[in-house]
Amino acid sequence: MTPSLTTFSFPTTTLFGPGALNELPSRLTQIPIRRPLIVTDAGLLQTHAYRTFTDALGEHAQGREWFLYSGVHPNPVENDVREAADAFRRNSCDGVIAIGGGSPLDAGKAARALVKRPGFALEKFYDETDWSGLAPFVAIPTTAGTGSEVGRSSVITLDSTRRKAVIFHPQLLAKLVILDPELTRGLPPKLTAATGADALTHCIESYTCPVFHPMCDGIALEGISLIVEALPRAYRDGRDLDARGKMLVAAAMGAVAFQKDLGVVHSMAHPLSTICGMHHGLANALCLMAGMNFCATRKPGLYRRVGIACGLDVVNCPASEADRRTVEFVEHFLASLGLNTKLREHGVKPQHLEALVAQAVDDPCHRTNAVPVTKEDFKRLYLEVL
Repeated sequence: MTPSLTTFSFPTTTLFGPGALNELPSRLTQIPIRRPLIVTDAGLLQTHAYRTFTDALGEHAQGREWFLYSGVHPNPVENDVREAADAFRRNSCDGVIAIGGGSPLDAGKAARALVKRPGFALEKFYDETDWSGLAPFVAIPTTAGTGSEVGRSSVITLDSTRRKAVIFHPQLLAKLVILDPELTRGLPPKLTAATGADALTHCIESYTCPVFHPMCDGIALEGISLIVEALPRAYRDGRDLDARGKMLVAAAMGAVAFQKDLGVVHSMAHPLSTICGMHHGLANALCLMAGMNFCATRKPGLYRRVGIACGLDVVNCPASEADRRTVEFVEHFLASLGLNTKLREHGVKPQHLEALVAQAVDDPCHRTNAVPVTKEDFKRLYLEVL
């Protein structure tokens, strides 16, 4: 059957490799950005990555040629976006550079919308049809997980709902992405594991999403292969630049792949961040096995090619056997990274269950899951991982 009309687009200019950050000043001239606002979080300011970044920009020029907003929360909220936009206007900036994990990248990306329309409520984002002419945006990740640097969306907790919402528009895309593995060398093992599991979940869920997008399918499968090979090495030795680099690329690939959309695991993870403050990558990791088992029992053979990407010999296995072996491999893989705990060990309590289920049902990601998910399904899945 011929698929319905769809759009394929992979336009982001990306610089990759150790020392890629050194290209930043000349690239800003080309864009051009002359007075950037730097958007990040307070935790990054004490890191080697941030010092390397300010060296590239010229540390002495802060407050004259470039300006800083470092108030982004671990799970960004609407006020982060508003404050960044205010700082942009106050300092007459002409572009945004976001550096850090997915949260600063998402906040910096979205801040340009409120620069264009001061006082605008993000809950009404889709009521506005014209988002052209946004300030240029440069994204520099220091973690390898969300892939927000290549995404055309931001995930922000809105004031009106206290829930995560996806702000999506092609105009949000970065003009330039810099993937420099030198900037991820200082990432602690636990955060390396959690962000890497986020990238893995993106690749698995986007591949199994039934939306027609064979380009994304291929990218997702290669992303899985890279993660299986590189993440254990990056976890064991943070100085392994080859592994760090491959994880940066795999994270970006995961975000490109989920142009297709995602699934049940993300619908479980989003409320865990909003309600319980859990790191998004960790939430995905702890829900992934339950989500995969749920899908596999209802759609045998779903994970065969995922297993092949993991290096398993499951080409000629019966469908259910291929799924079982793949799910077991992913389970052991996550356990080897310390990601085999229960939600209760991270502050999630039974009394959170009702609110978690209510938000998960409303979350749009499960609408493109490989199989349908009901309210009762979500309740059983949360209890399984609690």
